[in-house]
Amino acid sequence: MEQKDYILREIEKIAAILGTIRQKLFGGSDNLSLSVEKQFEDTKDMLLNDAGFDLEKFMSLDKVEGNAYLSSIKGFSIDNIELLAECVAGIGSGSKSDFSRQYYEKALQLYQYCNDKSKTFSLEREEKIEAIKNRWH
Repeated sequence: MEQKDYILREIEKIAAILGTIRQKLFGGSDNLSLSVEKQFEDTKDMLLNDAGFDLEKFMSLDKVEGNAYLSSIKGFSIDNIELLAECVAGIGSGSKSDFSRQYYEKALQLYQYCNDKSKTFSLEREEKIEAIKNRWH
C-alpha cells in the first residue's frame, strides 16, 4: 500500500510540474517575449530539479533509448507523458530553426510511446499527432 501511495504522489507531483511548465510556455501575455532557448532552459531545469527527468539527455537519445529512459522515471503516467509531449511540441512551434524539427520529432516519439503503452485509443492524441505532422509540410 505504501508503494502505491508513493507512486501516486510521484504521478501527481510530475503532473503539477508539467502543468506549471505548460502554463509558463503557453499561458498569459507576459510570456510572449520568451525565446525558445529560454523556454527550453526553464523547462529543462524544472523537469530536472523537480521531477528528476533530464530533458536534454532525452532529446539526445534515439527512440529505443528514449523509451527506456521514460520507462525508468517513476511518476510518468500516460497523461504526464502527453503533457510533456505538448510542452516539447510547444517549444518546437516557437523555433524558426532546425531545432524545431527535433522538438516535433521528440513530441511525436512521446505521443507514440503513449499509444504503445495505453490500453485505450485517444482521438485527442491522434489529432495532436496529425497537427504536428502537418506543421512540417
